[in-house]
Amino acid sequence: MTSRKYQPPRSRVTAGIISLFLGAFGVQKFYLRQNGLGILMVLALIFSGLEAMPFLFIWGIIEGVMLLKMSDQDFDRKYNRYASRNRRDDYLEQRRERQIQKSRGKIGRRERGLERRTISTERKAISKSNPFKTSGIKKYKDYDLEGAIEDFSRGLDINQNDVALHFNIACAYSLTEEKDKAYYHLAKAVSLGFKDFELINTKDDLAFVRIQPEFDEFRSNGFALGGRSDSTTSARSQQKDEDLVITDDVLLSQLNKLSQLRKKGLLSQEEFNLERKKLLRR
Repeated sequence: MTSRKYQPPRSRVTAGIISLFLGAFGVQKFYLRQNGLGILMVLALIFSGLEAMPFLFIWGIIEGVMLLKMSDQDFDRKYNRYASRNRRDDYLEQRRERQIQKSRGKIGRRERGLERRTISTERKAISKSNPFKTSGIKKYKDYDLEGAIEDFSRGLDINQNDVALHFNIACAYSLTEEKDKAYYHLAKAVSLGFKDFELINTKDDLAFVRIQPEFDEFRSNGFALGGRSDSTTSARSQQKDEDLVITDDVLLSQLNKLSQLRKKGLLSQEEFNLERKKLLRR
């Protein structure tokens, strides 16, 4: 289907006025691009010897009044079809452009939302695929330290780069007085991105680690394990024993007494864990 060539729009008022004064000669028909009707009116005048003039004049007046009373929409729809079509095309083109821009924005938002959902799904999948992390934390809070260490270790078998697992198992090893393992996992957590150094310096569960003579060197190394020999470490330990904070010294003494009571059988394992928990939480 071929489209008609664009034509400039006609004025309703102009057409009405022309029809009122020159309607008998069909001038309004030529103005409205109805050339066939205009030619018929001219021929009617010629062949009737102008006898049809009164009838055509009255018809011109009637048509002029009708044009002036017609709404712009109806006039455009009847006489400016191709001109209004061009205007509609421009409007539709602009509207399509706006819709395209909106669609692009929606697509961008949809992609960002999909990316966030993907990341969230991946995190949930990792969490679900590592159930030992959750169970280890629960046992840790219940002060089942051996069970917590076992679950944290199994969790690390699944994901060796889990910062939280390394930090939590370091705390558990500190509470069970296994300083070497505690230092190792603390250093590992820091190397993987753990940045809350203030928590390392203040967390009660890490008190046993902090009262060790090698803690100052560990801290000065950026919470990383050093490569010094045992003899050097021993010499530095003797020097730093004199610089220990009094509160930590007292805490160590109390912990040692609890250990001795447990070894002598004067305290059960449950009583020992309870009393040690009280000391470390003070």
